[in-house]
Amino acid sequence: MIRSKLRKVPRFRAMFSNLIHYPRYSVYWSKADPVPAFVRREWKGQEEKHREALQQLATTDTSFQMPKEVYEDPEVTGRNRYKYFERPFLPFLEQMPLNVVFETTKIEAYTFPPASPDYPPSLSKCTVGTQTAYRDAEVQTDPYSPEYVVCQDSIPELLTLATLTWGRGLPAGQAEVEMIERAREKRAWEATLPPLSDTAQFEKRRRMMNVMERKEWAFREQEIEKLQEIRLEVLKQLLKKRDENQNEVNMKHLNAQWSKLQEAKEAKLAQIQRAHVSAIRKLMGKGKNIEGKLERRNIIKDYSDYASQVYGPLSRLGRFPDNNSEDFVVKNLYLNTYEGLVELESCLPDFVTQPRIRPPKPKVTTTKAGFLKRAARMDHELAEVHQVLLEKKNKVLEPKKPPRFLQRKLIPQPRLPTPTLEMGSNEEEDIEMAVIYLQKLLRGRVVQNMMFEGKEKRLELIQELRTSHALQEDDRLVKKAEKQVTLALQRQRNLHEHKVSLVENHLAGLEGRVLADMFDFLSKELVRLQEERRIHAFAMLAERQRRMREAEESGRRQVEQRRLREEDQIFKEVLKVHQSTVTSYLEDIILNTEENTAEEQARAEIEKVAKEINDIAYEMESRRTQLQSEEIVAELVYSFLIPEVQKNFVKEKVRNAQRKHVLAAHQIIHRQTEAMLRQNFAEQKQDEVPDTDNLPEEGQFREEETQNEENS
Repeated sequence: MIRSKLRKVPRFRAMFSNLIHYPRYSVYWSKADPVPAFVRREWKGQEEKHREALQQLATTDTSFQMPKEVYEDPEVTGRNRYKYFERPFLPFLEQMPLNVVFETTKIEAYTFPPASPDYPPSLSKCTVGTQTAYRDAEVQTDPYSPEYVVCQDSIPELLTLATLTWGRGLPAGQAEVEMIERAREKRAWEATLPPLSDTAQFEKRRRMMNVMERKEWAFREQEIEKLQEIRLEVLKQLLKKRDENQNEVNMKHLNAQWSKLQEAKEAKLAQIQRAHVSAIRKLMGKGKNIEGKLERRNIIKDYSDYASQVYGPLSRLGRFPDNNSEDFVVKNLYLNTYEGLVELESCLPDFVTQPRIRPPKPKVTTTKAGFLKRAARMDHELAEVHQVLLEKKNKVLEPKKPPRFLQRKLIPQPRLPTPTLEMGSNEEEDIEMAVIYLQKLLRGRVVQNMMFEGKEKRLELIQELRTSHALQEDDRLVKKAEKQVTLALQRQRNLHEHKVSLVENHLAGLEGRVLADMFDFLSKELVRLQEERRIHAFAMLAERQRRMREAEESGRRQVEQRRLREEDQIFKEVLKVHQSTVTSYLEDIILNTEENTAEEQARAEIEKVAKEINDIAYEMESRRTQLQSEEIVAELVYSFLIPEVQKNFVKEKVRNAQRKHVLAAHQIIHRQTEAMLRQNFAEQKQDEVPDTDNLPEEGQFREEETQNEENS
């Protein structure tokens, strides 16, 4: 972990490379120790040295007693906790960077092992919650109803509400109160009816019952109308809610389509912008090299210019300078998390987090505007000059201090081992001499071959040297003749090259004109083909857009037709409800008319038969005896009173059986309508302006509630 032992060795093949996969140097570990062997590696402070001196004095002087060591509280878990997490600072060591230290000393969080399922943990306490069905509180779930006993010959009014239960009529609302009031009125009316034994008031009883029946039918018609109105309101609200949901869905679809088109538009604009920037960059590059010459890379210029690709490569060329930026990021628990910062802050002393520095109070040397006075500034400068002069005057030469840190001593390279010659036998010596002689022959032959190859390679230079030095007369004439022949050949070659160049120029002109015409035709044909393809693409896009619009229009038409069909169906259902209501109403009227007609005819026939029976009875009365009278009475009792009692018993039984159905119908009607009535009442209250003067007092409401409870 000591950086001084790492050596950077350059690689000559990639010495000027900045690529990651071709580094320009390699790192090797050096075995050389920067600290000499005779130097002790541990360092003792002044207190340790003082203790050692006292121990030596105690060994030499017997009268001297060592002072007793008093150990202070280390406060490991207190303010000195941070000292036990710090690495030792050795002055002669150069530590690695912080990220390396943190990586090497990183300790993963301790995870507790899961508990064994064989021995489940036993709890010392257990909390048991109890819940009763009946509670005497305001939040009771089901009120308690005790057993009761009814006295003989008494029918309490409260028993008429025995069919009402919690959640089904209780707590009583407005509908239940109205039902109770109607039942009371009906019982009061039944008490006013003439008795059945009174034949004189039989017609009055019949009329009163007819009037009461008409009132009940009218009340039922009103309830049916109210129920129909509430259902119509519910249906309207459902239709309104469905339209709102449909509009919301349509708006979502439109927003999604609009956002999609906006994203496509932004992507297209970004693509056009990038193409524009690329085209501008290419034009600028072409403008720098108008003639189109090929230039090689100038490495010296690139490395001398700090704005070149070597120092600042572009990311569009495949180089990302910030690619390995995470290599030197310090990931420490005490710096990256809030819990670590809190723990680190708890280990610091108070004077670090709560500084107690008191700034000195300056003298009043400023003006009201806050500027320093000139006199104060001059005094300050003079005081500084005087202090500098005094320091120079009283300066004392300090003795040379010993080096604070150990000096590094270079280790010389080890000496190469001295070769030694081992004496062998005569045969080995002869063989060795023969090998040496053979090596000499081979080396000499190699040198001869090298000289011959060098002479062959530099034969022209040797001939040039011969021409430049003084030669004999014959050689001079030969050289002169060769010179004239060479000049004549050069002139002929120049003439031939001139003729060939003229012909080539003429041919090049002809070829250029033909190629220019051909390229012009091809470029125009390419432009025409591109325009044709562009027009074809526009036509395809227009056709596709037309089809999409047709599909959207067909979808809208289908939705509209479906909505019209739904509205027609709803209208039919409403008409059907109205028609069924009218039909039932007419049927009730017809049935009532038939019953009344039949009743009148029956009454007329009964009266006719009664007259005949009265005549016969009067005649029989005048003729009958005592035995016949007793027989007639017995037959009347058997044929009239007993069947009438049985008929009344059957009617009462049927009435009691039908009462639960009537109560169930009332509960269904009022359960569905009560929420709508409350909602309509709340909307009306919100629409109306509150008038605090006309509102009843709270006490009045409470009195009415108590009266209703007493009545119920």
